[in-house]
Amino acid sequence: MSDQTQRWSQATVYRDMWVDPNDDPRESAEVPPEGELATLQDYLTNYRLTLLMKCEGLNPEQLARRSVPPSTMSLLGLLRHLAEVERDWRGWILPGDPPSTLYGKDDGDFDGAVAEQAVVDAAYADLAREQAATDAVLAEHPDLGERLGKDAISVRELLVHRIEEYARHCGHADLLRECVDGRVGQ
Repeated sequence: MSDQTQRWSQATVYRDMWVDPNDDPRESAEVPPEGELATLQDYLTNYRLTLLMKCEGLNPEQLARRSVPPSTMSLLGLLRHLAEVERDWRGWILPGDPPSTLYGKDDGDFDGAVAEQAVVDAAYADLAREQAATDAVLAEHPDLGERLGKDAISVRELLVHRIEEYARHCGHADLLRECVDGRVGQ
């Protein structure tokens, strides 16, 4: 018997996938999005779903596990970090002072990601709330070339930056999840 986690996938059609195509919520659209804004929003939605799928089925200890020492990164930390980042992006485009941080000091999103159900529940709630709030602000600005905030960032740039942030962290989530229980798949 080995102490090393065995690699596995739930998929049966394509073994390098996370789930079978018919079970993949990212593949639910019968018609691909039309236009640049819809395409960017679709990519963002799919990366958000990917992150949630990578966290699905894990208990608080597994979500909080720092699987790649000495990093403080964990799946739970990623959920908290992306909630914090969504909040921060609104600070770039709304007038006035930026909103306060959700988790306090620098790296509080990762350092405070402890294996407690209340922390897990709060992380999911924070992420959903912050995503919805940022989406609502940007829904008022459908022109991708419009420049917002004191730094005059374009809506397009902000959407692409959000996609990049989720995509990068989904890559981290792939490795973290594989270290936790061996599950693989893109």
